Amino acid sequence: MSHTKYITSGGLAFAEERDMEKLRRYSLKGWHVKSFAFMGYLLEKGQSDDYIYSVDYRTLKEEEREEYVDLLASSGWTLVSSNSDIHLFRALPGTKPIYSDRETVVEKHQHLGNPLKWIALSLLVLTAITWTGFSLSSGVPMISFAIAAISLSAITIPILWTILTIFKNKWVVEEKHRLVAMTRAIVPLFLVGCLLFIFYSSNLNNPMGILFSMVAGAIIVPTTIWIIQSLLQNRKGKKA
Repeated sequence: MSHTKYITSGGLAFAEERDMEKLRRYSLKGWHVKSFAFMGYLLEKGQSDDYIYSVDYRTLKEEEREEYVDLLASSGWTLVSSNSDIHLFRALPGTKPIYSDRETVVEKHQHLGNPLKWIALSLLVLTAITWTGFSLSSGVPMISFAIAAISLSAITIPILWTILTIFKNKWVVEEKHRLVAMTRAIVPLFLVGCLLFIFYSSNLNNPMGILFSMVAGAIIVPTTIWIIQSLLQNRKGKKA
């Protein structure tokens, strides 16, 4: 029997609380987080224990790391694993949460969203430039711009979706209901628009048609795979 197993993450921006609850359920069955893994977590088999998990987002200098870990350890939180600016902790049930009030929860979302915000803005500008170049060019340059524009769009759209979700979570805490409602409506409306374009456009061989097809696929295919993997893991978890 293997002493390690991999489980997927729902995406911390999208399903942080569900991820933490899932990790607790696995700990109760003797499977504890060893480290972050690609799009998920690596677990190792051990003694069954009840641990609660929490994630923190913080950029640390090397000289700040030890003090940061010690500070949280004094509050009952033990560092499990770090991946860049994301830090996973565990503690015994009843331990005071790392973020215990509205202001600190808002701060957590800001720590997660602020670095990505500038990355997303830079990608958005580059994507707009390449699409402008495509629309103003012809021949070989047009093909080059089309390839660059489609490639950048395939990267930029998921990042923008993630940023939107992070700030939606922040606005939920701040009780900014109109902004929350608006962000919840954007993705479904955009997906419907993509599907309508694909079905009713008369020329799907142009780069815009390809882009909308990619966007629809980029949302539908990973979501389907994630649902299937989650169902399989839940089934395996019940047998563990």
